[in-house]
Amino acid sequence: MLLGYSTLYPADAIELALPDAAAARALLASKRPDLVESLSDVATRFAGDPRALDAAVLGAARLGLRHGSFGNDQHAYHNETHVLEVGQRRLLRMVEGMGEAAPGPGDVDMLLVFAACHDLRQRETVDVPGPVGGNEAASIAETLRILTACGFDRVADRAQFVAIELMIAGSTFDARPVVVEDPATDELPNIAGGALARGLALWLDSALPRWRADADARRGERLARVAADLDTANVGEDFVQLCETAIRLCREREMRFGRALDRPESAQPCLDFLGVGQERYFHELHRFNSREGERVFGPGKLRNGQRVRETTAAMLAKFEAQGPANGDQVISAFSELTGAR
Repeated sequence: MLLGYSTLYPADAIELALPDAAAARALLASKRPDLVESLSDVATRFAGDPRALDAAVLGAARLGLRHGSFGNDQHAYHNETHVLEVGQRRLLRMVEGMGEAAPGPGDVDMLLVFAACHDLRQRETVDVPGPVGGNEAASIAETLRILTACGFDRVADRAQFVAIELMIAGSTFDARPVVVEDPATDELPNIAGGALARGLALWLDSALPRWRADADARRGERLARVAADLDTANVGEDFVQLCETAIRLCREREMRFGRALDRPESAQPCLDFLGVGQERYFHELHRFNSREGERVFGPGKLRNGQRVRETTAAMLAKFEAQGPANGDQVISAFSELTGAR
């Protein structure tokens, strides 16, 4: 499609094991029948395209087998449960909260597919030029194949292919500090820091100068901002839910770095992540990208702001005299302070 990632990341063993929605439903029937029920509930509420539901089911099953509880590379955050956080809890809240201004059925279809597919690949070592991450580029390539496997046509349904491509690209999250201006130029703001969706249009202006003449691309860029807000909407959810996602991300991060939570080497990284790291994510890296996201989740973020600061201060105070023995101790302290598990 627009970005050309499809040929860079071929199918892997997981794709071959779950080639279609029927295989995915069979797996989920034995592992997580609630997942199919929940995704179906969202799709039927908004008269969704059955093909989009099939794509979401297939994506969720592959994610669960590749990085979730169905396989051997279990990630604490990027797994099948995150699909329901984004595609059920947050998506329903956004659609219902926007009333008549809510995304239409075709947009909801792709937001549901996004929820299931934007984190499909988490172990990619091959990067692509530009700001899109390797995991996101690989997830795009696989998702486009999923759409085809579920009956979408690249010509007749081009709008949906372009939309999901830009939505997943925009979900690339850069944890580097935000810089207001690129030191190499006085004209282009730096898009580092937070979700790429915020600067996606700017990057497309440079990489694909004619994209604004393409109605499908304009829609895709708009949906990318909405999708990024759903992906990071934990900032505006219940405070305990926000903190629970932080704990899961912390556990996954330590696993990826090979640091056991019961060993001393995980102590300071966990304290950094659950202390000042959470405050930095909340107040510096996160910004709403769409009017939908800010309208629905903005009030919750305002309510959570002071509690995030207070939690950081309490964590630092607890370990000021004596540092934590290991990551488990840090997570336990964070849980006691916030009520999260």
